[in-house]
Amino acid sequence: MSDLINEYKDVLPEPILNEVKSEIEKRKLTKDKMKEVLEKIKEEYETALVDPGEAIGIITAESFGEPSTQMTLNVKHFAGVAEMNVTLGLPRLIEIFDATKNPSTPAMEVYLKKEYAKDAKVVRKIAYKLKETKLKDVASEFLIDIAKLSVRVVIDKTKLKDLGMSETELVAVLSAGLRNIQVRSTKEGITLKGKEMALNETYTLKEKAKNTFISGVKKVTHVLPVKRGGEFVILTAGSNMKDVFEIKEVDSSRVMSNDIHEIANVLGIEAARQAIINEASKVINNQGLDVDNRHIMLISDAMTSQGAIRGITRTGLTGEKESVFARASFETPIKHLINAAMTGEKDRLNSVIENVILNQPVPLGTGLPDLIVAVNGALSKKKNERIN
Repeated sequence: MSDLINEYKDVLPEPILNEVKSEIEKRKLTKDKMKEVLEKIKEEYETALVDPGEAIGIITAESFGEPSTQMTLNVKHFAGVAEMNVTLGLPRLIEIFDATKNPSTPAMEVYLKKEYAKDAKVVRKIAYKLKETKLKDVASEFLIDIAKLSVRVVIDKTKLKDLGMSETELVAVLSAGLRNIQVRSTKEGITLKGKEMALNETYTLKEKAKNTFISGVKKVTHVLPVKRGGEFVILTAGSNMKDVFEIKEVDSSRVMSNDIHEIANVLGIEAARQAIINEASKVINNQGLDVDNRHIMLISDAMTSQGAIRGITRTGLTGEKESVFARASFETPIKHLINAAMTGEKDRLNSVIENVILNQPVPLGTGLPDLIVAVNGALSKKKNERIN
């Protein structure tokens, strides 16, 4: 086997050969089969190579530009839950490549550990634990006692029980959440009262109390358990990976979010690069379009190569180009040209767009190589004789 693999050392990269070697050992292939596999891999590898001087940036831009004109401007929602929208089509693709910091419909796919992922009742309880719950979600009524200038909250005990919380725990959470407010549990419900409050302040307290956070994961507004294969997955509207990781039933290695910036902050830039690839591929596949994965990878590499996510915008990737003409060709040309003139900036005309603007051959294809004449000693001597 080693002799056969050594034959391909100059053809295929070492990591690919090492992977092939381990797979061959696992599957115990014959010599003929090994040869067939290596030939097929060689063929695929050579197909994947890019010719020197190929304008990969332009090809990538065209590969996205053409299919995106056929994309629908729609928003698709999860079946039966109108509140759980997820942006698709061209708007989502623009969000990804512009590196929008606040996506219009943040969402997560929360996978559970094997022991919790099979039973629908257990999954439903965990989903309820994930959902951000405010006081208004477990209250049936909010009343203002004008005589005592206090707020009385009538609690729905069934909802509180589903949440796995007692009334004593609820009082403790409200006391922590509402500063300088006295929170007491009575037969009629929970009473909220501040020191020396006027009537309008009591009304403000009532509105503030409605939105007081009591349990769950902040920003997760809706949850929907769905069955995939042999396990349940919880789909969420809203994203907060950091807090979800702290829930013991959650399999943190498989939690996915569509918020690329959050992924970069929690898991790092490499994870964000992969998220850009995954999210862009998902949009393209949902539309029934076909774009080579290498184009998506090139864009994600360019967006994350500096260790932070940069969008393809005038303040991101395009604004950081070395060439003045390249920056001016994208947006706000006057601003770029005036700033360059004031600071005495130089443009070395190394790229495509600036040479197109100046009607010069671009450094690609036939314009890539330069001809250099090597003058040897004899030729140089003859030349000197002629001059003399």
